[in-house]
Amino acid sequence: MKKIKLSPYVLILLSFIIMMFLGAFLLMLPISLNNGHIGNFLESLFTATSALCVTGLVVNDVHSTYTIFGKIVIMILIQLGGLGVLTFSSMVILSISSKMGYYTKKIVSEDINYNILTEIPRYLKQVSIMVFSIEFLGALILFIEFIRKMPIKDAIGYSIFHAISAFCNAGFALFSNNLEGYQSSLLINLCVTTLIILGGLGFAAIIDIYNVFKGVRRKISNSTHIAINMTIILIILGTVLTFVLEYSNSLTLGSLSLKNKILASYFQSITLRTAGFQTINLSGITLPTIIIYIFLMFIGASPGSTGGGLKTTTLGVLLLGITNSITGREDIQYRRRRISWTTFNKACAILILSLSYILFMIFLMSIFDSKMGFLPLLFELVSAFGTVGLSMGLTAKLSVITKIILIITMYIGRVGPLTILYAVSRKRKQEGKYKYSEETILIG
Repeated sequence: MKKIKLSPYVLILLSFIIMMFLGAFLLMLPISLNNGHIGNFLESLFTATSALCVTGLVVNDVHSTYTIFGKIVIMILIQLGGLGVLTFSSMVILSISSKMGYYTKKIVSEDINYNILTEIPRYLKQVSIMVFSIEFLGALILFIEFIRKMPIKDAIGYSIFHAISAFCNAGFALFSNNLEGYQSSLLINLCVTTLIILGGLGFAAIIDIYNVFKGVRRKISNSTHIAINMTIILIILGTVLTFVLEYSNSLTLGSLSLKNKILASYFQSITLRTAGFQTINLSGITLPTIIIYIFLMFIGASPGSTGGGLKTTTLGVLLLGITNSITGREDIQYRRRRISWTTFNKACAILILSLSYILFMIFLMSIFDSKMGFLPLLFELVSAFGTVGLSMGLTAKLSVITKIILIITMYIGRVGPLTILYAVSRKRKQEGKYKYSEETILIG
């Protein structure tokens, strides 16, 4: 009997679906819930999906709803989702056996967006060492602050949970008001934002930077360069606009000192990179800030990272392509290198698919939850698509249909629209050597 092999894209999709439902089942068990809470399938599925897809949107208070076991389940789902279920499984396999077949390498390469198959085993080892080292250091730093306000056991657990949640850009917090209670803590703010930035840059980018410092490579790749530049630009943009637009808003920054205003603005700009933590109450932000936040959440993190969204490099390629078209250059150029128009076309496809999906889903959401307001609903939807997890306080109040829409959106945002299209599309037959004659189409 012939062995059927599923495509890597299908396996990636299935691995997330299986873990979503397994996580929901575990979170429904009495051992996962505190006394007085009854397991609800939709709420459990929503929480499991949000954790696995490293989003952070919740329909209940994680701290009061779940026991230590339930919180551990959520933490494991976050770690699996941040690395990728299949990538994490491959790391375990690789730690037991030094061999990895071509098919497994192909699956992992698609899961972590790394194309050099021969280097996959070595790359996985580097990723595993890097990820767990960064999370461990982050937990140690957070422990210094948490030990001041809680018993040592709680401080250890909270430190590990929030370090993983921050690096994986999940945004889950074990405090009822997220991280608003640590608004003025320089240590918590800088540690969490650093973990978010590192997780959002992507595994390949971090290893690329490390190899340059180590002398293995002369300079970072263009992909890493674009990701870093776009990340810096977006962080500065988000910080400045938050500071200016919310400066006098008594519901957010208005009552804070100048130092805390700058710190809170910086923190919120970073967390828009798909992290989902917050140190200010977002239900009180002004209309211009909502629009800016929707735009920044839509862009999201970098490819091969723990975050979702359009991706920083996708935006970078789009801007480069548009600039070259305006200036009349034949090729897209960056740092004395040529970027193919095929890459630009792919970036355009991702943008159009993403915008089309959001447009269709916000239309449906506006039917079932019209009383919530258009922009708050769009904020919630884009937050789910970018796997950001920020909310204006609507999540728990939404209808069942809208919650299902958000579950689907978190899933699509994590695995990526193109992964789904590649999974369902048939492989085209190779075209012949001939080409059709060209015809000009009037546009603009």
